[in-house]
Amino acid sequence: MLTLSGAKSAAAFAVGGRHFLFNWPLLALAALALSGCMPATTQIASADPADPAAKVAPVGYHSTIAPYTSLRPATPAPWRGRNDAVTPQPKQDR
Repeated sequence: MLTLSGAKSAAAFAVGGRHFLFNWPLLALAALALSGCMPATTQIASADPADPAAKVAPVGYHSTIAPYTSLRPATPAPWRGRNDAVTPQPKQDR
């Protein structure tokens, strides 16, 4: 691939009056290759991880089922009252 890119670049330079177009895959490959040589700029922690006196974030516990309340055993409601509560109201004559 690099040989083909070099040939395209040479052909583009050989043509007089035309502007050279960037070869974006070659530019991306060069950036990727150079990024491996860059030092890491962020530090995770300045303290030694093996230090038992190092400050750490507090640990907290939050229950995932905290709002749950048990409904069993529940006394059954009379079926007649429950049935009447969900039946449609009779239509009144106009």
